[in-house]
This record gives sequence, C-alpha cells and structure tokens, in this order.
Amino acid sequence: MSAWTRLSDHLDENSEGYGPLRGTLGAGRIGMIWLAANLVVTTLLTGTLFVPGVSWPTALGMIVLGTLIGGAVLVLVGNMGTRTGLATMSLTKGSFGLRGSFLPVAANVVILMGWSWVQAMLAGVTVNFLVAQATGFSNPVLFSVLCQALVVALAVLGHEGIARVEPWLAVVILGIMAWVFTVAFTSYPVADFAALAADPEAGWSSVAVLDVVIATAISWTVLSAEFNRLARRQSAGMIGSGTGYVLSTVAAMSLGATAIAYVVLDGGEAVGFDPTVLVAAFGAPLAVVVFLSVMATNTMVVYGMVSSVVNLTPSRRLRFLPTALVLGAVSVLGSTRLGLLDQFTEFLVLIGSLFIPVFAIMLVDYYVVQRGAYAADILRGRGGRYWYRGGVNPAAVVVWVVGAVSSLVLTYVLPSPVGATMPTFALSAALYLGWALAAGRIVGGRPAQHHLSEAADGTATPDGIPAPEGIDEAGTVGAAGTADEPEETADAPR
Repeated sequence: MSAWTRLSDHLDENSEGYGPLRGTLGAGRIGMIWLAANLVVTTLLTGTLFVPGVSWPTALGMIVLGTLIGGAVLVLVGNMGTRTGLATMSLTKGSFGLRGSFLPVAANVVILMGWSWVQAMLAGVTVNFLVAQATGFSNPVLFSVLCQALVVALAVLGHEGIARVEPWLAVVILGIMAWVFTVAFTSYPVADFAALAADPEAGWSSVAVLDVVIATAISWTVLSAEFNRLARRQSAGMIGSGTGYVLSTVAAMSLGATAIAYVVLDGGEAVGFDPTVLVAAFGAPLAVVVFLSVMATNTMVVYGMVSSVVNLTPSRRLRFLPTALVLGAVSVLGSTRLGLLDQFTEFLVLIGSLFIPVFAIMLVDYYVVQRGAYAADILRGRGGRYWYRGGVNPAAVVVWVVGAVSSLVLTYVLPSPVGATMPTFALSAALYLGWALAAGRIVGGRPAQHHLSEAADGTATPDGIPAPEGIDEAGTVGAAGTADEPEETADAPR
C-alpha cells in the first residue's frame, strides 16, 4: 500500500466532520476551545477599524453589546449540534431540505475560503514586516503564500495536534495581550483614551460598529455546531461556548481598539486593519500573536471547509485528501491577492447578508417549527420528512434570498437607524414562521430529541422507531438511501 493510500484512508477514517458525533467534553474544555479559536488576528484587527471613527468608550460599549447579541445566535445554533451530534451545515438539511442544504454549504465554503485568504495575508504581511526590518528583503506575497502552504499542510497532517495545543496557544496569546494592555495603560492614563476625539470623517457610527461586531459572531456561527457537538451536555456546550466566545471576542476587539488609540495618542496615524502598524508600536511579541493565531485558527478553518465539501452528499462521499489538496491550492493562490485586505469590512457585510437569514431560518425551524427535535431522516441521502419538494424547501430558499437582499439594501441603499443585522434577522425569522403557520408545518406536542448517533448505530431514533433503512453503523447511507428509493413529496408526514 502506497504512502498516499495510507494517508488518504487514515484521513477518511478520522474525518470528524462526518455523521453525528457523541460529545464527551465539559464546559471548561468547550470554553477553552472557543477562547482559543477566537483569539485571532482578524478579531483583534477588527477592533482597530473603530477608533477614532467613534470614541474609545463607544467602541468598547458596542463591542460588548454586539458580542452578546451575536453570541446568543452562536450559542443557540451550537446547542443544536450538542443535541443532535450534527455539524452546522448538516443541520441546514432540516430547514432547507436534503438537497436545498447544498446552497448554504456552498456559501459556507466561499466564506471560509475568504477567511483563509485574509488570515494568510495578515500573517504574510506581518512576517514580511519583521524580515524587512532585519534584512531589508521584502516580498509580502511570497510570505503570504508560504504561511498558507504551511496552514494547508497542517490541515491535512496536523489538524488533530492543532486542536490539542490550541488552548495552550491561547494562554500564550492571552499573556502577550495582557502585556500590550499594560504597555498602553502605563504609557497613557485611561482618561486620555476616553478623551480621544472621534473623527466623523472616518465614516463610522455606533450602529455601524454594532453591525460589524454582530457580523463577526455570525461568521463564527458557521462552525458553532462543529465545536459544540463535542460537548457532553447542553449546559456544558452553552455555558462553555457563551463564556469562551464572549471573553475572547471582547478581549481581542478591545485590544485592537485600545492599541490603535495608543498609536494615535503616541502621534501615529490610525490605519485600521494593518498588523504592521501595531507591530511597529508594540514590537515582535505582537507579531508572535499574529502568526500563532493564524496558524491555529486558519488550520481549523481550512479543515472545516474541506469537511463541508466532503460531507456534501452522504450517499456519495468524496475522499478527504484530494479534496483538501484542491481546496488548499485555491486557498494558496487566493492568498496572493493582498488588495482584498482593503475590502475586509465589505467581506463582513457579505457574511452577515448571507448567513443572518440562514441562522434565523435554522433557529425558527428547529426550536419552533420542529419543537426542538430532528428525526433520523435528516441522515438520509434521499426521501423522508426533510425531502420537501425534490429535496429542496422552496420557502426556506425564498426567505433566504429576501433576507440577504434586505440586508444589503439596509446597509448600502436605505441605511437603518438600528443597523442591518437585527432587522434582517427579525424579518427572516418572521417570514419563515409565517410560512410554517400558513402551511400547517408546526409539529404538535413536544417530541423528544434523542442524539442522532443512536439512530446511526440503530439503537433508537427521535421517533422511537428503528433507524431508516440504508443507514449503516457509520451513519452513511447505503443502497436503500440512493436513487432507487421512491421519492417522498412535501406532503409526507412531518
């Protein structure tokens, strides 16, 4: 057996993104995973965008408020993963249909690819800055490519190790962040930061800051069920993810806002979303934060992106290794487009526009329409109660499109006094709930949600009946779950 075949088989056997998983972790461990995951350079640099566009105290207030609002969505979607054992994109099958879920999955791959590009560029720019200072050699594109190539190698060969050491990296990063705060507040009193005048010409407002902070939470929600399905109990997942996400986001964004305010107080120019400005002010320790956070987080982003594609269709599962290499090559090529860093705010707006409606639909469908329970039919490749019309729920797709367009209109055409994220979420949730009520889709009673790993091994299903024919011990769909099975229509019992 060749080395390629051995590696490919190993990756396929250990692809954690496939099928329902039974979690074993407590609240502390889940909290550390979320703390480590979000102590990342993109979150830190997002905070640098806000000051001096708004005052430093306003920026901190909106960071806390937006993190709590967006974090609530993240925790609720993550709890769906704890209860079912499914990853976030697999859960979209319940509301969008077994085939309709391909649409949010495709959007998710695009978004994760964008994240991988941005983070690789930031690491490359930072490494290039240090090398240029030491040697005079400068080639940020080269270093971006090298950083992303290392990330792809880790995603293929070392993602399990990264997952284990990430909490320890978080401790190192937190220590360096504490040092940066200490330097800032011992150099200038807090009163000086609070008195720093806002610059209206920067184009920011408190509502715009709030929208971006919520959009950051939404961008992380695409991976919330992946992390939270590792929790032993719902309480562990919700407490751990809520605490870890809020603490890491508030700490990282507040550090960014404080660091750029320090640069202004020190007579420098406020250039947002540029790691070299902060490295020049605080030295190599901050560069270490940038590099370590990118290696850890971007590795899991690339791995999650590959898992989403590999598990797109349960009856025709793709091989992990060739998929990883293809997507990895795209991610390396994309890391050469450094001009994309200038459009980071627009990138966050795009994430919000695409996924705020998706998560509104998912939450309403699971917690209200389905009464907090998905049946084992969600594991099928074809037929069953989530087949809707030809595998697609047209109502969910229409609501998604309306919500996404509304978000863009409220951002660019008719700016809302309360921002775009919250109205978009409310509109999408109301439209989907209205359809469910009108179509009589609300499930009666209170069905019990059994973990879907029990359905996968044939021990139980949420309905108390044997697992659907065609689902084997691994949770994959065999011959009975393929095109030979009669299609069920939208009139199937729900």
